[in-house]
Amino acid sequence: VSTQSTWGAFLESAKMALRGFATRASRSSLQSRALRGMSAPVRGIHTSSVAASEKIFVHRDTATNNPDTPFTFSADNQKKVQAILANYPDHFKAAACIPVLDLAQRQNGGWLSLSAMNAVASVLGMPRIRVYEVATFYTMFNREPMGKYHVQVCTTTPCMVRGAYDVFETVKKTLGIENGETTKDGLFTLTEVECLGACVNAPMIQINDEFYEDLSVKDTEDIFADLKAGRTPAPGPRNGRNSCEPVG
Repeated sequence: VSTQSTWGAFLESAKMALRGFATRASRSSLQSRALRGMSAPVRGIHTSSVAASEKIFVHRDTATNNPDTPFTFSADNQKKVQAILANYPDHFKAAACIPVLDLAQRQNGGWLSLSAMNAVASVLGMPRIRVYEVATFYTMFNREPMGKYHVQVCTTTPCMVRGAYDVFETVKKTLGIENGETTKDGLFTLTEVECLGACVNAPMIQINDEFYEDLSVKDTEDIFADLKAGRTPAPGPRNGRNSCEPVG
């Protein structure tokens, strides 16, 4: 018997063994799912895992967000970009991606358009896709138009047990919007978020860059009454304590 025919017989035998193993494994999986009361798996058409988020990660051109939407850094911000880049070696400009994206978002009214991300890529000498990857990974970057005031309500456990959902419902009632929505006047965008790092001052909300802590329902109403009237409410604890010192 020739070596070639022997090798061919071995390969055929191996293929049959693998097919048998796959069949048994599939049957075992189906039986296991049936015992647990689960339906048989249905193969989807996705080529990658489904994103478990309320935000879409794929860009869709709109009238206000497309490759022709104008964006260039202002003269003042160009100086800030250079100051940021001075913190990094020339061959590590990509390390400045996050602070430069933040700068672009602030200039662009609190969100990142496609053109803004492209401008960041150009300034840093990065492939655009790398900038998109950063902007879609971090929740601090908004890829849709936002209100003048971005209201983030923390509902993680420490805030939850201290009345976060009372605060959240008060905000929704006061503004007349639900989570993820923007008021018709463009003033407020509401977002329910995970921990903002002020657990000792629970419950709390963040509005743009400011923290409002130790909130009651009335405190929440007063804060938004001030903002609607064009006043700036004082940030920090609302129960009279200094920072996060012990109550009483």
